[in-house]
Amino acid sequence: MSDLILHHVSYPVRDVEISAQFYRDLFGLSLLPRPDFGIDGVWLACGDRQIHLVSNPKAGTFRLNKSVDIADVHFAFRTEDFEATLGKLVERGYSETLPKDDPKWILVIREGLAGFPQLYLLDPDRHTIEVNAAPM
Repeated sequence: MSDLILHHVSYPVRDVEISAQFYRDLFGLSLLPRPDFGIDGVWLACGDRQIHLVSNPKAGTFRLNKSVDIADVHFAFRTEDFEATLGKLVERGYSETLPKDDPKWILVIREGLAGFPQLYLLDPDRHTIEVNAAPM
């Protein structure tokens, strides 16, 4: 048995401020202190784990013009109240009825093979994010 736990995920972003604001506003994450690595970035608290956003303004993401893809690299937030989280997204303009290439299109799977509700959306750099109600 391993004593390892996930500490953080890290994503390259074109604009640290825009991305940090997205994660703070939409998911309520808070900024953490971050050493000066000589590269712009932020650390965000997500419970006892972290999300690191690292500035890469020239290359940004490798997901240019991609839509939600559940088979691609992503991470998942877990929520106790799936419908409230979905409602918050809808209030901010996200919708299942938008065209799939729209940055605010969400894929919602209420009863899928995973056995718990899931939704998928994109961040400002088109990284796929999952939100689910998996049992813990």
